[in-house]
Amino acid sequence: MFGAPQPAFGGGGLFGGGGAPQIQNPNTNNDAQVPEMPSDGISCLSWSASSNIFACGSWDKSVRIWEVTPQNIAPRMAYNHDAPVLCCGFSRDGQRIVSGGCDNKVKMKMLATQQEQQIGQHDAPVKEVFFIDDMNMVVSGSWDKTLRFWNMQQPNPVATLQLPERCYAMDVKYPLLVVACADRHVLVYNLQTLQQNPQPYKQGQTALKMQTRAISCFPDKSGYAVGSIEGRCSIVYIENQSKNFAFKCHRTNTDIYAVNSIDFHPTLGTFATSGGDGTFIFWDKENRQRLKAFNSCNYPVVAGKFNAPGDLFAYAVSYDWSKGHEHNHPSLPKAVFVKRVDPADVTPKQGGGTRTKR
Repeated sequence: MFGAPQPAFGGGGLFGGGGAPQIQNPNTNNDAQVPEMPSDGISCLSWSASSNIFACGSWDKSVRIWEVTPQNIAPRMAYNHDAPVLCCGFSRDGQRIVSGGCDNKVKMKMLATQQEQQIGQHDAPVKEVFFIDDMNMVVSGSWDKTLRFWNMQQPNPVATLQLPERCYAMDVKYPLLVVACADRHVLVYNLQTLQQNPQPYKQGQTALKMQTRAISCFPDKSGYAVGSIEGRCSIVYIENQSKNFAFKCHRTNTDIYAVNSIDFHPTLGTFATSGGDGTFIFWDKENRQRLKAFNSCNYPVVAGKFNAPGDLFAYAVSYDWSKGHEHNHPSLPKAVFVKRVDPADVTPKQGGGTRTKR
């Protein structure tokens, strides 16, 4: 299953004419291909913390869930929103999944019973959503410039925090919550003290020049990584700012691409970036090194996530809207692949390696 390429995408121009782009095979890294893909672009990926089950949200309004076994990758279930899905995430026990999207709704689905309920509502699309199991709540961030906390029992939020701008990216590793907004705003919250003091623990703007695309907390919760549309990442320590640095990535000699996704390995502290250039790369922030660059998938990698043990890496290849809706074409790939992670590719290297350029 892992390793054998699956030629699902043959040559392009099957029906010819109509300005259809010549389609190239996105599985250039010979990884396991996920079956029963959505019919439109992919917006998000999320793994269950308790098993090798993962979900994918799509612009086709669906949330789809698969299970990875040593034998295969099998579809488990799917459900829909009334508009494109932008975010999804599992509860710690893996029994529930929550999702949000352009219908302004926060929905929760029980995996065992397939019971579904709307647990929250925003005034604009929901860009990010997370379970906060330690508080028995769900938090959602929206383009309506609010964070809202839901207890899953009542239709109104138990708390609403005003943001300076639209929520573009968010991550939670309790008690740390980081949210990145339009105009490069970043807010850091301590969820343990939120009830006593709803103000952010820290607030400012990123060290990057352009729009924020991705944000991810360090596993030890001492900081976070931010990625932007200018092919650059910023490593930020919440207390020890002297350790902060930024580096360039997902660029060629002539072109600059967005950092679409950042995700940390759960135990090793190394991380993956996924970019509009079609590549995903593993990095070591401690030694400021690039550990492993993988083959370009020929199309944007819109999301990349490690599973809970860190031995599998799922990544989604589809159009990332960077050139506007007019460059979206029905024949463009919409694919998710699962890579078996080689420990040598994600383990920090003492000495050698490729030093990142600032």
